[in-house]
Amino acid sequence: MTDKTNRRPLKSRSAGWINALARALGGAGLSPNMISSLGIVFAAGGAACFLLVDRSPLFFLGAAAGIQLRLLANVLDGLVAIEGGKASATGPLYNEFPDRVEDAFLLIAAGYAAGHPSLGYCATVLAFATAYIRASGGALGFPQDFVGPMAKQHRMFVLTLGAVLSAFALGFPLLQIALWIIAIGSAVTCVIRTARIARLLKSARA
Repeated sequence: MTDKTNRRPLKSRSAGWINALARALGGAGLSPNMISSLGIVFAAGGAACFLLVDRSPLFFLGAAAGIQLRLLANVLDGLVAIEGGKASATGPLYNEFPDRVEDAFLLIAAGYAAGHPSLGYCATVLAFATAYIRASGGALGFPQDFVGPMAKQHRMFVLTLGAVLSAFALGFPLLQIALWIIAIGSAVTCVIRTARIARLLKSARA
C-alpha cells in the first residue's frame, strides 16, 4: 500500500465497522498484499456473474456484490498497511496492479453482459488511462491526483448501479448506459487530470 500522501481520499475509511474488520484481518495474520489479491478474486467472481446473466438476471446482483467486495478489499488493504503498521516494500505494487486487473475483469465482462463487448474494452482502456495519468503526475514529483468525475470509486458506483437495476430492467439497456457513462466520464477525467498536471508543471517553471 502507498503512503498517506498518495492515498485515494475515501470517507469509508472512517467507518467504525470497516476499521474493526481491518483490525480483525490484521490480527488474523492477513497481510495487506494478501487482501489486495483477494480483491482480484472478488472481481473475478463479479465478472463471472456478468458472463452468466443470460441464465438468470439475478446474476446481475452477484456481479454487484463482487464489485462491492472488490472495493471493500481495496479499502481494507490500506487500513491494514497504514493504520495497522503492516506496510511492506512491495505494497505500492500490490496497491496498483490488482486495481488494473480488477477493472479489466469487471468492465470487459460487463461489456459482454450488455451485448457490446467493444464498449467494455473501451471503458477499460479509458479507466487505465485515468490511472496512468495519475501515476504520471506522481512520477513527475507531484501528489497523485484522484480527481474525478470518473475515478475508481465513481466507476464502480455507476457499474454497481447499472448491474443492480439491470436485474429488474426487463430488457432496458441500463448496463450499456452505465458503460457509456463510465467511458465518457473517464475520458473527461483524463482531460482534467492532464490539464491539472500541466498547470503544476508550468507553475513549477515560473
